[in-house]
Amino acid sequence: MKICPHCHEEVEDGFDICWNCNYCFPEGKVLEENEPVYGGMRSFECLRCKVPMRYAGEYNFHEGTRIGFMGDLFELLQNRERFDLYVCPSCGKVEFFLPEENKR
Repeated sequence: MKICPHCHEEVEDGFDICWNCNYCFPEGKVLEENEPVYGGMRSFECLRCKVPMRYAGEYNFHEGTRIGFMGDLFELLQNRERFDLYVCPSCGKVEFFLPEENKR
C-alpha cells in the first residue's frame, strides 16, 4: 500500500491514481474529471449513479496459486490477463476493460 500525498488515503500498489481524490502518481498532480491519463482513457459514467468513472490503472491478474518449492515452475503454466480498471468515486463500482492493444 502507498499513501496519497494529496488526500492521505491508502492506495493499492497496483493503482496509478488515487480512488479518493484522482491524484495521478506518475504525473504527480490531481487530474481533472475528463483529463486523459495515458492517451487511451475511456470517458463514461457509472451505470448506477451517473458519475464519471475514474481510470485506476492497468491491472495484471493470473489464475492459480504457488505450490510448495516448485511454485515458480507452475507459474509458467498459469493463465495471465491484463485489464484497464475504472472505479466509480461515488459508489465504488469497478469495471474492467481490455487494454487497447488487446482489442485488435
